[in-house]
Amino acid sequence: MEEVKGDLITSETLKADFRSLGIIPEMTVILHSSMKALGGWVVGGPVAVILALEDCLASKGTLVMPTQTSDLSDPANWRYPPVRESWWELIRETMPAFDADLIPCRGMGIIPECFRKQKGVVRSNHPQVSFAAWGSQKDHIVANHSLENSLGENSPLARLYEAEGWVLLLGVGHSSNTSIHLAEYRADYAGKTEVNNKAPIFINGQKKWADFKDVNVDSCDFELIGAAFERDTSYTRRGKVANADALLMPVKELVDYAIKWMESNRSS
Repeated sequence: MEEVKGDLITSETLKADFRSLGIIPEMTVILHSSMKALGGWVVGGPVAVILALEDCLASKGTLVMPTQTSDLSDPANWRYPPVRESWWELIRETMPAFDADLIPCRGMGIIPECFRKQKGVVRSNHPQVSFAAWGSQKDHIVANHSLENSLGENSPLARLYEAEGWVLLLGVGHSSNTSIHLAEYRADYAGKTEVNNKAPIFINGQKKWADFKDVNVDSCDFELIGAAFERDTSYTRRGKVANADALLMPVKELVDYAIKWMESNRSS
């Protein structure tokens, strides 16, 4: 029988790597992650990653992850892939309303999907761009998440900014760096537009399709923004967690930098 190849990765080795990167107790951290990027054999899988990071943050720290559900949207706007127009009305009729305890993440990876179900974790009540949180500031971070302008001033991203939180990119690039979206709401740049969204939610116990306005966000230049932030500032810490490239950076400084970058570089 062929042996498992690669390194043996445990909760203890993960904790050592997180601490070497700069994770310390009492931090507030938003994690974007790729389990696959860790490589090797992770004893405990995503659970080991979550518990190792929570142990590093300790009881006064806070861990946040995006738990987005972009599929809870109007099928008329689906592009990847589109669906037949003849299906739209039936999809609208049968699509379940957002339930923070039940509805799984979409495209977030196994770590946040596991995290959102952990005892003691709370999840914001947005039907498309929710966030889950654990730790001392969890309730404050996810409270009163606005349906409209969903990644703006009444969102967990703004609370992370105020809390002087940190972004941890674990095996993923800046294209996954959700905090940069807050800059899109705050920046005044050419071509900034508004979009009308729809999602199924519960109102007085009944499923209803809600209509809400939002900024038309676009992450296509996030890699450029992240690279420029690393080049022009000394805030980003780079290292390895297991076999994954890891980056740690402060939310406030990143968002402030991204605002200026967008206002100088985005055009219609």
